[in-house]
Amino acid sequence: MPDLPESLSLYLVTDAPDRCRLGLLDTVVAAVEGGVSLVQYRTVHAHKGAAYAEAQALRALLAVRRVPLLVNDHIDLALAVDADGAHIGRRDLPPQAARRLLGPGRWLGLSTNNLRQLEATDFSLLDYIGIGPIFPTGTKRDVSPVVGVEKLACLVARSPCPVVAIGGITLGVAASVRAAGVAGLAVASAICGAVNPAAAARALRRVG
Repeated sequence: MPDLPESLSLYLVTDAPDRCRLGLLDTVVAAVEGGVSLVQYRTVHAHKGAAYAEAQALRALLAVRRVPLLVNDHIDLALAVDADGAHIGRRDLPPQAARRLLGPGRWLGLSTNNLRQLEATDFSLLDYIGIGPIFPTGTKRDVSPVVGVEKLACLVARSPCPVVAIGGITLGVAASVRAAGVAGLAVASAICGAVNPAAAARALRRVG
C-alpha cells in the first residue's frame, strides 16, 4: 500500500452511479488515469448485496492499479472486500469500535466540522481526518455547517493528523483550499460529473 500522505493528495469520493457520466466503474478508471490517488466508495444501495458486488468490482480494478480503496461508513463491507480502510462520520460507529474491527493494518478516517469536535478526537485511533463541508455541496443530504477556507486553515493548524478537505471543491477553488495546508482534496461531483473525468482529475492534480 502506498504511503498515506501521498495517497490523500487527490481523494475521490464516489458519487451515485446515476450522477457519474461514464458510469461508476468507468468513471473511477478514468479518474485514476488522471491522477486520483485514493478512492472512497460511498454506497447508495439499500441492499448490502448490491453494495458488496459494486465494492468488490472497485477493489479489483483499483488493486491492479495500486490505488487504495476506502469504504464510507460500513466497516463490515470494508472488511468483506479487503479494502485498505474505512472512513466514518459522527453518526457511525465510534472510532474505538471501528478501529477494533479494522485492526491496526488498515487506514481509518473521521469526518470533522469544527474545533469542538477536533478537540474531542482521539487521534491515536485515526490515520487522517476529513474536514468539511468547505463550501456548500449537493452531494450529501443533512450536511454540517459550511466551514470555509479561513476556518479550515485554523483547524489544519491544530490537527496532529493529516487533513483532507471535502465539500463543494471545484477546480476554481482548489488552489485556495490547498493553501490552507491540507494534505489532500476530496472531491465527488467535480470528477464524477465531468464529461472527461481523467481531464478533470489531471487539472485538480496540478493545483498546488
